[in-house]
Amino acid sequence: MKIAFLADFFVEDGINGGGELNNEELIKLLINKGNDVKKYHTHGLTIEKLPDKETKLIIGNFIALSEEVKDNIIKNYSYIIYEHDHKYLKTRDPSQFKNYKAPEDQIVNKQFYKNAKAVVCQSKLHMRVVERNLHLDNIVSVSGNLWSEELLDYLEEISTLQEDKQDVCSIMYSNIPNKNVEGSILYCRVNQLKSEKIMPCSHKEFLTKLNKNKTLVFFPKTLETLSRIVVEARMLNCRITTNKNIGATSEDWFQLKGQPLINKMREKRLQIPEIVLKYLT
Repeated sequence: MKIAFLADFFVEDGINGGGELNNEELIKLLINKGNDVKKYHTHGLTIEKLPDKETKLIIGNFIALSEEVKDNIIKNYSYIIYEHDHKYLKTRDPSQFKNYKAPEDQIVNKQFYKNAKAVVCQSKLHMRVVERNLHLDNIVSVSGNLWSEELLDYLEEISTLQEDKQDVCSIMYSNIPNKNVEGSILYCRVNQLKSEKIMPCSHKEFLTKLNKNKTLVFFPKTLETLSRIVVEARMLNCRITTNKNIGATSEDWFQLKGQPLINKMREKRLQIPEIVLKYLT
C-alpha cells in the first residue's frame, strides 16, 4: 500500500516528543510489512505537493496544515487521523473544562475529523474525551504506544538490575508549563518526601536515572493521551503518584508492571500497525 504520513514534525527534525517517537516507530513497522510510506511535513505543504489520490494518508499532528489543504484532503483522499494532542479544540486542552467537555464554540476541525476513516486515539480515556466533544462514530483506541525493540530490550535489561530502589521520588524536569514540574516539587515538599529532578539527558540515561528510585511524581496540567513516561516508569517497577490526566490509567493493562508490562508493549508492536492498516484499507 502507498501511504503518506503527514505531520508537523518528525524525529529527524530533532523533536523527540512522545508523538514523534511513536509515529517514527509506526512508520518503520508499516514499511517492514511491505508498505511504501513517505513522510510529508505539513509546513508549506500545498495541494500541488500532495501525493496522488490513490495514496492513503495518515495524519499526525497537523497544526501547520492549511485550511485549503485540509479541504482538499477531505474531498479527495482516504485518510485516518492518528490523534495525539487534542487538535479538535482551540485550546488543545480539554482538562480546563468540566468532565473534559468543551463548549461548542471551542470545537475546531470537526469536518476534518468526521471525514476520516478513523480517528485513532492512544487510550480509552483519550477516546472517551474525543467522543464526548465531537460526537462521532469513527473514533477508536489502540490502547497503547509504540516503543522500539531496542528500547524495550533496554527497559527489560535495566529493570532486572535495580531491584533495591532508593526511597526517592523522581521528577522529570521540563520547561513545558503543562508538565507542571513546580506542582511535583511542591507535592514532595509538603509531604516531606525526598525528591530528585531528572534533568534533560538522553532517553536511555533518563530511564537509568528513573530506575534508581521507587516513585515517579508527575502532575500534568493537560490531559496526557497516554503518557509514555508513566508507562516507562511502570515498566521499571516504579510506583506512580499522579492525577486524573493520565490516559494510561484507563487501560486494563495498567495494573501490570515490570516484565509483564514490557511484554504487553511488545504485543502492541504487532497489534497497532494492524489496526492502522485495517482502517486505511
